[in-house]
Amino acid sequence: MKKLRWIALAALLSFLPGWALAADFDGSQLSPLWGIPFAGLLLSIALMPLLLPTFWHHHFGKVSAAWTLAFFLPFAVLFGPALAGTSLVHALVAEYIPFIILLTALFTVAGGIFIRGNLHGSPGLNAGLLLIGAVLASFMGTTGASMLMIRPLIRANDNRTHSAHIVVFFIFIVSNAGGSLTPLGDPPLFLGFLKGVDFFWTVKHIFPETLFLIGSLLVIFYLLDSWYYRREGVQPVDPTPDTGRLGFDGAFNFALLAGVAGLVLLSGFWKSAVVFDVFGTEVGLPGLVRDAGLIAITLLSLNMTADKVHEDNQFSWGPMAEVAKLFAGIFLTIIPVIAMLKAGTAGPFGAVVSAVTRPDGQPDPAMYFWATGALSSFLDNAPTYLVFFNTAGGDPATLMTTLAPTLAAISAGAVFMGANTYIGNAPNLMVKAIAEDRGVKMPSFFGYMAWSGAVLIPLFIVMTLIWFR
Repeated sequence: MKKLRWIALAALLSFLPGWALAADFDGSQLSPLWGIPFAGLLLSIALMPLLLPTFWHHHFGKVSAAWTLAFFLPFAVLFGPALAGTSLVHALVAEYIPFIILLTALFTVAGGIFIRGNLHGSPGLNAGLLLIGAVLASFMGTTGASMLMIRPLIRANDNRTHSAHIVVFFIFIVSNAGGSLTPLGDPPLFLGFLKGVDFFWTVKHIFPETLFLIGSLLVIFYLLDSWYYRREGVQPVDPTPDTGRLGFDGAFNFALLAGVAGLVLLSGFWKSAVVFDVFGTEVGLPGLVRDAGLIAITLLSLNMTADKVHEDNQFSWGPMAEVAKLFAGIFLTIIPVIAMLKAGTAGPFGAVVSAVTRPDGQPDPAMYFWATGALSSFLDNAPTYLVFFNTAGGDPATLMTTLAPTLAAISAGAVFMGANTYIGNAPNLMVKAIAEDRGVKMPSFFGYMAWSGAVLIPLFIVMTLIWFR
C-alpha cells in the first residue's frame, strides 16, 4: 500500500515541470492501445466483484489507481510530463472535481430527508414511487431523485423475498429516463444548455419518446412485480415496520435541494469575464461560485440534519466513496478515448463517426441515437453527447431547427442508454452501492446487462422505428 502511494506521488511530481506550456493533443495521432487502461478498469468493475469479491471490496480504490497509473506513466514518458500534467489537471479541475462536488451535495442533502409512514411494497405502491421519482428527476437531477427515493423504496420492500428487480427498474426509470426533459435532469443536457440549446427545447422535442419509455417500463415493471408478489405468497415479518402517517423528517433539506438546482442554473445563465488559469485549465467565476455554494450546502445539511434522520435512513459514506474512487479512474483513463473520438473520421474511431452520416452527407438520426447511446453505456455520457453534438455541426441554432431530429436522437441516446450498464450514469453505481449496503443482492455487471438487454433494447428498437428513422 505504501509502495503504491509513493509511486502515485512520484508520478504526480513528474507532471509538475512545464505544466503551463502544454497544449491539447491530437487524438488522431494516438493508437487504440491507449484505450487499454480504460477498458481494463471497466473489465475490473465488471468481473472482479464476481470473481474476487473480497479483494474487490477492500481494494477497488487501489485497482482504480493502478489502471490510472497504467495510462499516465507511459503517457508522461512518451508525450512529456507537461502534456500529461495538463491533461491530468484539466480532467480533475474542469470535470471530476465539479462532478464529485455536485454528487456529494445531492447525496448528502437527499440523505438528510427521511420519508416516514406506512410504506408496504406492493406492486402498485412500487410503481407509484418509480413514477414520482421519474417526475422529480427532471427537476432535481437523476442523482438527486435517486438519492431521495431509493431508500424509502428499499425500506418499503425489505420484507420482500425478491427485490433486486425493483432496484434494476429504479435505475432504468429514475436514475436515467426520468432526467430527459430539462438540463437539470442529466449532465449531457446541461452541457447542451451551456452550448446554447434552449432550456425547454428537450421537453418539447423528446417528450413523446420519454413518455413511451417510462410508460412502457412502468407497465412491464408492474406486471413483473405482481408476478413476483403473488409467487412470494405470505410476506415475512417486516424487519423495519413503518408506523404513523406519511411525512418527512429533515424537510428543510428540500430547500437545500432547491438551492443546489439554483446554483447549477446560475452557473449556466451567468456569464462572467473573470477567468482563472489553473496550470493551463481555465476556471470561470460562475463555476467557482457554484462549487463553493454546493460545498456550503453540503456542510449546512450535515450540521443541521438530526442524527436520528441519518440513522433512520441508514446513511453512510460507503456508496459515495465507492463512486468517487471508481469515477476518478474513469475520468482519467477516459482522456485518450475521448481525444480519439474527438479526432472524428481522422481518428482511430473514425468508423464510428462515419457510421452516423448518410451517403448524401446528411446526418442519420437513427445512427446518432444508437452511436451516442452505445458509447454512453460505457463512457461518460456527457462528453459523448458533446462529441456527437460537434460531429453534427455544433451549431445550436441549426441543431434546434433544421437538424432537430438529429439533436433529439443525440439527447435521447445519451440519457436513455446510460441505463444499459452500471457505469453508464453516475447514479446507477450509487444506487447499486446503497442497495447492496442495505442487503439487496444486486445482479453482477453482466447480470444487470442481461436485464437491460432484455427490457430496454427492444424498447429502443421500437423508438427508433417510430421517431428516429
